[in-house]
Amino acid sequence: MIPHHHKITAMKLKKKLPSNRTYEQILNHYQVEKSIADRLKKSNREERQIILGSMYDELFSKVPDHSRLTRRNSEQLTAQANREKLMLIQRFFDKNAVFVEFAPGDCKLIYEVAKQVKFAYGIDISDQRESKVGAPKNFKLVIYDGYNLTDIEDNSIDILFSDQLIEHFHPEDTKLHFQLVHRILKNGGKYIFRTPHRLSGPHDISAYFCDEAECFHLKEWTYTEIKALLKELNYKDFQTRRRGGRVDIRLPYAFFAFLESILEFFPKQKIKKISKSLIPSLYGVAIK
Repeated sequence: MIPHHHKITAMKLKKKLPSNRTYEQILNHYQVEKSIADRLKKSNREERQIILGSMYDELFSKVPDHSRLTRRNSEQLTAQANREKLMLIQRFFDKNAVFVEFAPGDCKLIYEVAKQVKFAYGIDISDQRESKVGAPKNFKLVIYDGYNLTDIEDNSIDILFSDQLIEHFHPEDTKLHFQLVHRILKNGGKYIFRTPHRLSGPHDISAYFCDEAECFHLKEWTYTEIKALLKELNYKDFQTRRRGGRVDIRLPYAFFAFLESILEFFPKQKIKKISKSLIPSLYGVAIK
């Protein structure tokens, strides 16, 4: 239930409630997450390190009906999500690859990847595994503070993967993340990532009440913005891709850049509706 002081005014819904959560639960989730996100946005780097270490514990304690907790408790939903991610990345590695996943969470996906590569690292801000039993011998979980990574050598990684990660970074920290990735990748190494596309968003809990991301998605991106950042950091190439169901194809960057430039002129609600069909997420491969 929402504390009494939160019930000042009901907020109008912008999308239909999920079948398993009430309006009160959604509003509570939004208010808790927005409060933490506001602290993050106003923080300096040192303060962010402290907040990052405890923000999910705070969120889950105040929002026990959070969908991530629901999924975590369902082996079927976890297995289904991991199968889909494995299909996404399998084409990029072989048995000789050294692989990294950023934010592997329970590590169930990267354990599967480890069976198919030479060595696999997980990099996270905390150990979220239910148990350390059963970890593959060619796997290592590296815990870092979100900034400083000393456990992995420069120019040593073939393939790096993250899913729904960079939207959670403070805008000042996204550049640092891509610099870190560039440093540990081998020449020609690939960083495969997916992140929600800004024009079809917001994609966090604020979507129920707002037209812009206000909660844990501190910044949602476009292909044009990512391309400019990668160019600044001297990545050799940015392969832009589109995935729908089992179809995964590479499309020219110019296709996405053109769509983005046209859509920006539409009214917000039309942009969102069209973008959900054309560019529901941002999926690309940055090459060092």
